[in-house]
Amino acid sequence: MREPRRPSCPICSRPTAAEHRPFCSARCRQVDLGRWLGEAYRIPAVETDETDEDGPETEDEDGRDSSC
Repeated sequence: MREPRRPSCPICSRPTAAEHRPFCSARCRQVDLGRWLGEAYRIPAVETDETDEDGPETEDEDGRDSSC
């Protein structure tokens, strides 16, 4: 029978090591941390034209914005 496949390191694709899981080495762990701290892992956001999630802005009797 074949040996089950071990997961691979997300940085370099080598087999993972138990002491550094899910990475293969301390170096790949540090590379991943550097990417997190450098904000390389981002989810793109779509800007919307919505003004406020609380509701519409209100104005005072004299026409000034009271939400400030």
